[in-house]
Amino acid sequence: MLIDGELVEARKKTTLTSINPSTGEKIAEFPKAGLEDCHQAIESARRAFDEGDWPRFSFAERSVYLLEISQLIREHAKELADIESQDTGKTSKQTTFIDVPTCAATYEYFARVSGQLADKTVKVPAPAESKLLREPVGVVAAIIPWNYPLIMAAWKIAPALACGNTIVFKPSNLASLSILELAKIFQKAGLPRGVVNIITGEGREIGPELAASSQVDMITFTGSTQVGKEVMRLAANNVKKIHLELGGKSPNIVFSDCDLEAAVGGAMSAIFMNQGQMCTAGSRLLLQKDIYEKFMQVLIKKTKKLKLGNALDYTTDFGPLISDEQRKRVLKYIDMGIKERAKLVCGGKIPEDPNLKKGFFLEPTIFENVNNQMTIAQEEIFGPVLSVIKFSTVEEAIKIANDSIFGLAAMIWTQDKQKADKVARNLKAGTVWINTYGGFYNEVPFGGYKQSGIGRELGKDGLLEYTELKTITLDQSPGGKSLVSTWFA
Repeated sequence: MLIDGELVEARKKTTLTSINPSTGEKIAEFPKAGLEDCHQAIESARRAFDEGDWPRFSFAERSVYLLEISQLIREHAKELADIESQDTGKTSKQTTFIDVPTCAATYEYFARVSGQLADKTVKVPAPAESKLLREPVGVVAAIIPWNYPLIMAAWKIAPALACGNTIVFKPSNLASLSILELAKIFQKAGLPRGVVNIITGEGREIGPELAASSQVDMITFTGSTQVGKEVMRLAANNVKKIHLELGGKSPNIVFSDCDLEAAVGGAMSAIFMNQGQMCTAGSRLLLQKDIYEKFMQVLIKKTKKLKLGNALDYTTDFGPLISDEQRKRVLKYIDMGIKERAKLVCGGKIPEDPNLKKGFFLEPTIFENVNNQMTIAQEEIFGPVLSVIKFSTVEEAIKIANDSIFGLAAMIWTQDKQKADKVARNLKAGTVWINTYGGFYNEVPFGGYKQSGIGRELGKDGLLEYTELKTITLDQSPGGKSLVSTWFA
């Protein structure tokens, strides 16, 4: 782990085991931090913020480190991509062409946003000068899940560092290896001691400590809505700043005037990329009745052709789930769908291929005859399970799409730009993609409505999450005496 600038073991020498989801084999042991390690990391970050140079550096000085981190990630791209695939089950195509380049680009982007943090003067209707200052929050604790370790680390660490904060970062115990490699990169980049601390261990032990600590000024958490509520409750103990990116049950709305080939491909990416283990997964496919039969024919045929295999094999389309426990959870939802009388038309079981038996594989799954009140249409499954819902009118599609406790993302497929704009404006979701899926850009904020979270990642809004806003007002009354100074004269 990385604590106070040093790569260290857990104090009690305890470890956790990383299992390759493709093979079920042990690939590494890594530190299991306890409360003592957690306290040491918090103290290190606290000292680096209160007494160190990092928050007092100019933006230009901090940006040098961010650019160096970006360059080192690119230099170690192949190694990081392979580790990510082995540790999470993400296909090498995805880790090579999406995860690692995105991670590097995020550090580079936030190294070049100095204008967003510049002091601003505001005109006021009085003989006074008011300035707005953006200052770092302080010690930021960051907790992420296991589905996108490198990308999520960049989304949180890069803007927090750019603003002058110090960090205690905890990845999931199911996917820590790429983050521990990142720790080496931070050390090699020469970050001052304590600016970034990375601890690995079990969330149920370390997470509550980070969320409740009076020495932590902000908590940023990505994960399930259930755990997010607990983080929120613990953070209330000392009213620390919170940022939450939580669950989703994103509607993927396909109208009859879509480009059918593009919409089928987009629907598959939205639910089967990373084996459906995405908060933005388009797990509810809303299909207009005029193209329903034709669309489903093509979708099922293409889904059945997906090649399941080892995530490191570059020809693999569809890898394993993260763990056997997660696979069992998804299978329970599939059973629920069958019991609720949805029609299972594709997949839904553990593959019979003997080459896949040791891994945590599950066939890509499609249900028809789903209504939006079914469990599989309302709860986040976090797996490759697609619920297909038929609709007739634009108004019906909007109503179904919004009938959810979540509001993270949505997709629309139509060649009618006016209709797309109308639907997008009426959806209760933080991100709406039109004729595409998963377009994440460093310049554009990402986050959810309703129980999908609080705050934003990326863009100006994501950067400013890691700041406090200070107003300084200088009176310029003639003679140096403002009205208030003579109020009781």
